[in-house]
Amino acid sequence: MTVDDHQMVHDGLRAMLRSYGDQVRIVGEARDSDGALQAVLDHEPDLVLLDVRLRGESGLDACAKILRARPSCRVVFMTVYDDEQYVYQALRIGASGFLLKDVTGAELVGSLMRIAAGEVLIAPMLAGRIALSAARLHAGEFWPGAHLGLTQRESEVLALMVSGLTNKGIAARLTVSEETVKTHTRGIYRKLGVNDRVTAVATALREGVFR
Repeated sequence: MTVDDHQMVHDGLRAMLRSYGDQVRIVGEARDSDGALQAVLDHEPDLVLLDVRLRGESGLDACAKILRARPSCRVVFMTVYDDEQYVYQALRIGASGFLLKDVTGAELVGSLMRIAAGEVLIAPMLAGRIALSAARLHAGEFWPGAHLGLTQRESEVLALMVSGLTNKGIAARLTVSEETVKTHTRGIYRKLGVNDRVTAVATALREGVFR
């Protein structure tokens, strides 16, 4: 099943995979998180191809919903976003693969067959960067909270939350809008698995994010 907020992507995938019908069959498609969850329940696909970003939503959240509803399904991200932090987040919530949209039909089918057989795959051009990033994380480099999937800006926002600043105060300190701070806050909540500021701060302190 394919999940993307652009119809041309769905059409392109159908055209690309048409000659591989003996190996792969697209059973459904969706353009947002709610539609994806319903389509998964309706069609029970073996694999879901999902973009990292959907219109106004996070594909990461959609992945979590899908896996909660149908744990046996394998979710594979296919996106233009080659940020290794997305890969860490995707794997942390249970994704089985992270591919880039520049794949050929043969490469995509080969990857999907391997993932269906139980492998976890990362796009080759990302794999080396992931290995280096993992080594640096293990060595204690990067910013506080990187090991939890936080971006550098999210780490800065969380540090200011811990210090007691309001969204308005954080926005003034970082010279960004309050709406931008709210966006980062939602990302922080998702990655820490919390629903409010108090719990986010408590989690950051408990995990020793800021020493």
